[in-house]
Amino acid sequence: MEAVILAAGEGTRLRPLTVTRPKPMLPVAGRPILEWNLEALNEAGFKKAVIVVGYKKEEIEKYFGRKYKNLSIEYVHQKKQLGTGHAILTVEKHVSSSFLAMNGDILTSTETIKKLVSDWKTRKPAVALTVVEVEHPSEYGVINLKNNVVVDVQEKPKNPKGNLVSAGIFIYTQEIFKILKTIKTSSRGEYEITDALKVLIPKKQVYGFKCKGVWMDIGLPWHLLDANEIMIKAREKNLDLKSSKKAVIEKFAVVKGKVHLGDNTVIKSGSYIQGPCHIGKDCVIGPNAYIRPYTVLQDGCHIGNAVEVKNSIVMSNSKIGHLSYLGDSIIGRNCNFGAGTVIANLRFDDNGIHIEVKGILRNSGRRKFGCLMGDNVKTGINVSIMPGRSIYPNATIEPMTVVKSTIYTK
Repeated sequence: MEAVILAAGEGTRLRPLTVTRPKPMLPVAGRPILEWNLEALNEAGFKKAVIVVGYKKEEIEKYFGRKYKNLSIEYVHQKKQLGTGHAILTVEKHVSSSFLAMNGDILTSTETIKKLVSDWKTRKPAVALTVVEVEHPSEYGVINLKNNVVVDVQEKPKNPKGNLVSAGIFIYTQEIFKILKTIKTSSRGEYEITDALKVLIPKKQVYGFKCKGVWMDIGLPWHLLDANEIMIKAREKNLDLKSSKKAVIEKFAVVKGKVHLGDNTVIKSGSYIQGPCHIGKDCVIGPNAYIRPYTVLQDGCHIGNAVEVKNSIVMSNSKIGHLSYLGDSIIGRNCNFGAGTVIANLRFDDNGIHIEVKGILRNSGRRKFGCLMGDNVKTGINVSIMPGRSIYPNATIEPMTVVKSTIYTK
């Protein structure tokens, strides 16, 4: 059985992070989301993965090439993103029989994939899908089951019937292509996979099976921090957080707990690293820096003197200048913090943090959240950034500025 990963979308709800990269390439626990899913497929015994690419496809193709461990990789270009149904149609000539298909913006595990394959084999319906229980089903495709047979599907209903939703992991037989060629575009101008399912549901040819294992939808910015913590814990449990023999820990520096240190990374004197966390290669930490749990620093980062970083993702080649604080934030590539830059992560009135998503402030449900910062942002000295703010790529923030709202760039 071949695997198909749908990774062509833009991920507009995760801007500004996705202005310069496709959503599946956002980092979680030191690796792109897409790499975690390829790892799960590889461990589940798959030999071929077809990745449907579109938006900024070069990022994916350059990173993975044509092979990932035991998986051969083939790319299919979806030139126009016309819905999930259209994306599935693009792979018709690239799969030979029944195939597993999954969304590229979810995080899942080998156990989840193996269970769906096993469940599908018991009946071999035209479609089998994984379902999960969620708190806010109206944001997903809601699935109604009777003895594992799907009897109804609702796409993002206002008044959902239950809290079981599609996890975005399917097994299709070749029949799906015939049906997709007959459906029309929806009101959104897209070919919806749910319309194809509605053709098969009366024939009792769509089955749903509850998820077992890791599953998480990364659809909103704060989901990245949640996923990062889950996968860092998983790496800690699997003894996957190890220090390279080429890393240097100077005298009077402390590394406590499980910490991944990459090649040629230097932890300078007086610094305190509290795991679990991931620090990539060619990083310089300190002196006198404090790195707190669930932090991810990708390759080439520099954390300066007397800097504290808490529960944050900092992408490659970014520099957090001395006397700065970074809490519960996601920082893009090649950013540079002037001395004394502070990102607040807690409202002084102790209310929840609201974050702008597609022009609308949404409650993140988090008590603590700092900043979403795109690539190549520079801050001057003594910049203060209020909780939940977004800064788009290539912005330059003048010294002594207090950032109270989204900063857009052309």
